[in-house]
Amino acid sequence: MNETPINEEQPRLLSPELAVNQDVITSLYEDCTDIILHPFKIGEATDALLVYIDNLSDTDLLDQQVLSPLMQASPTGITRAELKNRIQVSASQEITTYDDAIKSISRGDPVLFIDKMNIAMSLGLGKWEKRSIEEPIAESVVRGPRLGFTETLGVNTSMLRRSIRSPSLKMKSLTVGRYSQTEVVVTYIKGIADPALIEEVCQRLHRIDIDGILDSAYIEELITDNPYTPFPTMLSTERPDVVSANLLEGRVGIIVDGSPFVLLAPVTMFSLLQSPEDYYQTYWAGSMIRWLRYLFFLVALTIPSAYVAILTYHQEMIPTTLLLSVAKSREEIPFPALVEALLMEVTFEALREAGLRLPKQVGAAVSIVGALVIGQAAISAGLVSSPMVMVVAFTGVASFTFPRYTLGVTVRLLRFPLMFLAGFLGLLGLMLGIITIVIHLCTLRSFGVIYLSTVAPLKKRALKDVLFRNPLWTRDMRPHLSEYYNERRQSPHLKPRPPKS
Repeated sequence: MNETPINEEQPRLLSPELAVNQDVITSLYEDCTDIILHPFKIGEATDALLVYIDNLSDTDLLDQQVLSPLMQASPTGITRAELKNRIQVSASQEITTYDDAIKSISRGDPVLFIDKMNIAMSLGLGKWEKRSIEEPIAESVVRGPRLGFTETLGVNTSMLRRSIRSPSLKMKSLTVGRYSQTEVVVTYIKGIADPALIEEVCQRLHRIDIDGILDSAYIEELITDNPYTPFPTMLSTERPDVVSANLLEGRVGIIVDGSPFVLLAPVTMFSLLQSPEDYYQTYWAGSMIRWLRYLFFLVALTIPSAYVAILTYHQEMIPTTLLLSVAKSREEIPFPALVEALLMEVTFEALREAGLRLPKQVGAAVSIVGALVIGQAAISAGLVSSPMVMVVAFTGVASFTFPRYTLGVTVRLLRFPLMFLAGFLGLLGLMLGIITIVIHLCTLRSFGVIYLSTVAPLKKRALKDVLFRNPLWTRDMRPHLSEYYNERRQSPHLKPRPPKS
């Protein structure tokens, strides 16, 4: 039988006898040297016990606002009303079960047990080391907010409250994980998000039964519609402005304590190709960069495969002058184009991973210098040709244009089966691979929303924010993905008007 945080044979409700409560807490936290049990007397007559975790509670405030006032209480005893008046902690609440007591102790809030009372006081005096707010490294922008989420749940929710100051911003809290007891917050804007979507997200979270949640990636994998697809069906971001913008479009956010990445659902394929900086520039620049991103998405996915297919089976498609140049560079290469491409792609991926894992001071230098040195050495040794090195380098640069790292990983994975198909079947194999990917994308759903929505099926109104980054004054209707619920997002008369001469 699996262990549970509290033995089923032990009473769930707190006992009015302090000795019983102390025995239960002691047995539960046996061999836990960081658990502090501090017995003392309220006044001179009432026994009490303070339980907290060392280095997770603010002991200075505990001494000043709890212990000192209680020890100076009336020597004849203390009532429940007087207890609340004596404790100078605003974030305090009564608890009546051992489960609630353990949850409070685990998150750093000291718990006060009093003899002759079947209640305890949870004191909101948690304090621990936390990372300061910094700019997200993976989602940096030239213009826009520089704030990024941290691993502290309270900091993350407060940043959202700072962006959206309406009481319509709702946050539902629940606990996931038998042992980790990780706090998860579902956030949405009431009146904008579809109630059916909110209910579906909460139901999927409640179905999770696992030992522990260490990052939001665990949640994403356990509640996604299709766990076998390489494509991300939820958007993860470290930027509060991205979360706020998506909440205003009717999506639901999932914030996980201990993770700086917030999950957003539902999403489409085109949501993953959009950057927050598209909206911080002029709509002309935003549209141009978006189209450039679409182009390089296709380049990163198909160029190595197309090169292998043309060089192996369709040499007649290459201009004669270029064909002679390529043939000259390949005349001493012992490998076919497919093996050559695989060799270079695997090497490039290894250098990319090495650059990520090494310390920042040497990571970038190793990846760049390594690529140059290995590429030149491979050409000099006659293992690969110069055109192949150029193709792989161009593909690598194209893959860095994706605003979402998870989508970039997907493209890197799919590039290899496409190269095999192109190496064995030529352009026919490449087309079969692309058709297979498109069919797979058409079958995907993100919380019931079609993954290629706005294009397949076609939604003309939503194309304003897919093919182009239209001006803000033209986007008066909300681009909902689930239901047309609270459609209008702004006044239809926002277009700037030139001053009269």
